[in-house]
Amino acid sequence: MTDTSHRRSAVTGARYDDDAGTAWAGWVVFGAVMLIVMGLFQVIEGLVALFDDGFYAVSSSGLVVDVDYNTWGWVHIVLGLLAGLVGIGLLMGNLAARMAGVTIAFVSAVLHLLFASAYPLWSVIVITLDVLVIYAIVVHGRELKAR
Repeated sequence: MTDTSHRRSAVTGARYDDDAGTAWAGWVVFGAVMLIVMGLFQVIEGLVALFDDGFYAVSSSGLVVDVDYNTWGWVHIVLGLLAGLVGIGLLMGNLAARMAGVTIAFVSAVLHLLFASAYPLWSVIVITLDVLVIYAIVVHGRELKAR
């Protein structure tokens, strides 16, 4: 009789377990990749805030929080770098990265809610992606560890 829970790879002959991961791990990979990409875009958004104040729809006094664009720029750059690092940690299945990923996505959503008057459409897109990232990590985070 053969053991149905283990199969052998046709190429290497190594045994592998069919139950090791689920297709839902794709959600976490999506969340990790989105964190990396959104981190890159937040760094770019921060650089724009530092070097071109006239790019945004309102002056810094028209924002929800009356802070100059230099401060917003640095906040976006730091958050973007953290998001990229956490995304890489998520791809490696790190538990701390899962917790940090939810925190980073939440902070990003709040930040873009406060920044919405400067760039409304982009803020809505980022908030939507942040919600999807939080869903992917919270609901399907364990599947990536099993893979």
